[in-house]
Amino acid sequence: MPQRKKSPLAMPKLGEWAFLIGVLLAVVFGLFSPLQLGLDTNTVLAVLVLLGIVVGLLNVTVKETTGFLLATLTLIVSGAVGFSVLPYVGRQVSDILAYIAFLVAPAAVIVALKTVFALAKDA
Repeated sequence: MPQRKKSPLAMPKLGEWAFLIGVLLAVVFGLFSPLQLGLDTNTVLAVLVLLGIVVGLLNVTVKETTGFLLATLTLIVSGAVGFSVLPYVGRQVSDILAYIAFLVAPAAVIVALKTVFALAKDA
C-alpha cells in the first residue's frame, strides 16, 4: 500500500477525522432532522462545508484525485435521483445523500482547483 504524503500542517490524521466525522454527522442528520435534535440547519450545513474544506485541503493526494472526483460526482448525482419516493426509507436515504453532498462538494472544489493549478503550473 502506498505511503501517504505527510501534511504540511503536521496534522496527517485531521483530514481523515474530518471525513469520518462528516459522514457520521450526515448519517445522523439524515436519519433525524437537525430541528428534531434542537439544532439550526444552517449551522449543520456550515459545519459539513467546513469539514469538507478540511478534507479537500488535507486528505486527497495527487494519485487519489481522479478517483475522489469521480466518487464525489457519483454521490452528488445519486442524491439527485429522487430516492425520497421509496417507501419507508426513501426520505432518510435522500437526506443522508444530501448531507453527504454538503460534505464532499467543497472538498471536490478544492481538489479540482488544486488539480487545475498543478496542470497550469506544469504547462
